[in-house]
Amino acid sequence: MASTARRDAPEPPDFGILKRLARDQLIYLLEQLPGRKDLFIEPDLMSPLDRIANVSVLKQHEVDKLYRVENRPAPSTSDQLCFLVRPRVRTMRYIADIVNADKMSGRSRKYKIIFSPQKFYACEMVLEEEGVFGDVTCDEWSFYLLPLDEDIISMELPEFFRDYFLEGDHRWINSVARALQLLNSLYGPFSRVYGIGRCAKMSYELWRDLEEESENDGQGRKPEIGNIFLMDRGSVDFGPEVTSSDKSIKVLLNAQDKIFSQIRNEHFSSVFGFLSQKSRNLQAQYDRRQGMDIKQMKNFVSQELKGLKQEHRLLSLHIGACESIMKKKTKQDFQEMIKVEHALLEGFDIRESTSFIEEHIDRQVSPIESLRLMCLLSITENGLIPKDYRSLKTQYLQSYGPEHLLTFHNLKRIGLLTEQAAGETLTAVESRVSKLVTDRAAGKITDAFNSLAKKSNFRAISKKLSLIPRVDGEYNLKMPPDMAYVFSGAYTPLSCKIVEQVLERRGWQGLEEVVRLLNGNEFAMADGAPEDGAGGDAQRVVVAVFLGGCTFSEIAALRFLGKERGCRFIFLTTAITSSARMMEAMAEAKA
Repeated sequence: MASTARRDAPEPPDFGILKRLARDQLIYLLEQLPGRKDLFIEPDLMSPLDRIANVSVLKQHEVDKLYRVENRPAPSTSDQLCFLVRPRVRTMRYIADIVNADKMSGRSRKYKIIFSPQKFYACEMVLEEEGVFGDVTCDEWSFYLLPLDEDIISMELPEFFRDYFLEGDHRWINSVARALQLLNSLYGPFSRVYGIGRCAKMSYELWRDLEEESENDGQGRKPEIGNIFLMDRGSVDFGPEVTSSDKSIKVLLNAQDKIFSQIRNEHFSSVFGFLSQKSRNLQAQYDRRQGMDIKQMKNFVSQELKGLKQEHRLLSLHIGACESIMKKKTKQDFQEMIKVEHALLEGFDIRESTSFIEEHIDRQVSPIESLRLMCLLSITENGLIPKDYRSLKTQYLQSYGPEHLLTFHNLKRIGLLTEQAAGETLTAVESRVSKLVTDRAAGKITDAFNSLAKKSNFRAISKKLSLIPRVDGEYNLKMPPDMAYVFSGAYTPLSCKIVEQVLERRGWQGLEEVVRLLNGNEFAMADGAPEDGAGGDAQRVVVAVFLGGCTFSEIAALRFLGKERGCRFIFLTTAITSSARMMEAMAEAKA
């Protein structure tokens, strides 16, 4: 992507130390149970564990067999069982069932529970209620930060969004504060801290309390990160088969993949052309073999051939992925859905968009996509008018099942799918006019009155921050002018725009109205911040902390901003998320 960057962004800090610290601590905990043992792993810890300590490392420390924590206990024959789990009530009952079954059969074994990232009192209470608390030993694997890429760090807490923003459960705030403390101790001290949101403020205050209690060993050394921005997952961004064999393969997509690192931030319209040119260049390198003598061929084979084959394999995978995406992108349903999303963002053709959602539900295209569209309609229109809310809800339950009553309850509680209060939509005069509107074509008049009558926070925020770009002619996706390219020029992610404005103003001055519309809880702290030009590269490194999840669209947008401003963004998130994952979280029953 072409951009006129002012200067090269600093290199990111080396986050490999985070993996080494996590691995060393896990090894220490495993060695606290000497001898051969079987390890039971909770499913959502398997992927992080594989990045930190693979099977061979576990085997070196006397782990015999690996089992998943599932509904039915695995038939382990080991005399020592170790459980690597999240602090969940249902998992404690799973472990208690194993221990109690051993007691009933007269079998004596040792049991060790390693909680990640921390142990909760409720878990100990369950073990005590089940009568096994004295039979197990408990420890904590304080694994707070997992590097996913050179500039992305995850806390691997996908439940954070639902637990905090829906259930009001604050139990993960301590984990966030300790993660910030760890990051600050290794790469800080941070000179400036900005944030917005109640969760962000609570996390910051607890982090500062932890800093005051510690000895501040990192003070006085040269920092690698200068600024940090904490924000709640307040607004949802609702933006838009690979191998040629009969087997699927897993590919780790990060900066180590040289092809992926070049296309990951591009708009999709530019990707295929890039891959095609890459393919031609690769073929030209292969063709150089023609006319080589024996010595040249020997050097080619020993020095270049292996790298070319690796690049060819990666190129084939990415072209296959590109073709698969293209098949979905060119489908009529997908194009129509994108058109509706853009219309809702701009506030046009609301009645036609509502009809599209109804048709989408009636055809049972996708329960998650239907929820996404309803939520987008609700967010952009400050809630659904009662008639539309009842109609869409009834049609959805009839199409996808009455069990989704809880889903609607959850979405309403969290504010993603709400119903306008009576009298909020139209004035008395406008109501009388609307009664005369009966046909679909005249429905646009009602929509016009509708949008004039109500006060939509989204519309106000969008206008003040210019979230929807106004460009003359067609938006240039090959040389994009701003962060909106991540949504084809239709929308700039709200979180990214806030980060841009606060960093530019070095605080919240001039954004008072935006803060009010976002329910406040903003803060800005400077701890001996150097003046402009001082502090070196660290002052051009910004950690963006997303509490509740971060999307790849936001990551790409802030990477673009970093190139434009000559700074480096590091992303710290409770989990990588998407609108679909958020909808799924709202549809799940409480664990």
